[in-house]
Amino acid sequence: MSIERLFMRLRGLFGRGRVTYVDDSGPIQKMQVRANGLVTSDNRFRFADFGFTSYPPYGSDVAYGAIAGDPGNVAVIATNHQQSRPTGLSAGESMLYSQDGKYVYMTASGGIVVEAKGQDVVVNDARNVTWNLSGKLKIVAPGGVEIDTPEITTPGDIIDNSATNLHTMAQMRSIYNSHTHPVPNVQLGGPGTTTSGPNQTE
Repeated sequence: MSIERLFMRLRGLFGRGRVTYVDDSGPIQKMQVRANGLVTSDNRFRFADFGFTSYPPYGSDVAYGAIAGDPGNVAVIATNHQQSRPTGLSAGESMLYSQDGKYVYMTASGGIVVEAKGQDVVVNDARNVTWNLSGKLKIVAPGGVEIDTPEITTPGDIIDNSATNLHTMAQMRSIYNSHTHPVPNVQLGGPGTTTSGPNQTE
């Protein structure tokens, strides 16, 4: 092999281009890649890490390599979409994100942030869901909370109308079970001026 031919093969080992089409229907994703204004390659395999998959938007940057130096056997090894890539992360942080701005952000000091962009979050077919917390679980839901379940149990107390109510539901039951009422039009000084407690307690 001549030096010139070897140089051309080495120069063609790696390159960059832009995504013009994606076929995500098979066991391995295939892409159409435009290397420049004259060269567009079809059915280029795109290799991604196990456990992660994505559909890069058209126009995304790609880096590709020629397997065994064969320019006819090109595989995409990395992708990047400039317009939607989040910037400004700190050392050690990572983020899973989509083109429309949704993300799961693992921060260096602020925990984990999930941004749903006003869209639904759905968990399907979970047998059990357990949240082991060292602090408090807070839910802010202006539209209300709906729980479709045959039973709700807790070993602790429940307080409703917490902004004004000082008693737990257990305390209110105890108060109700022992409460009495004054009997009107009864001459004071004799027994029986108040009722007994309720016949049926809660």
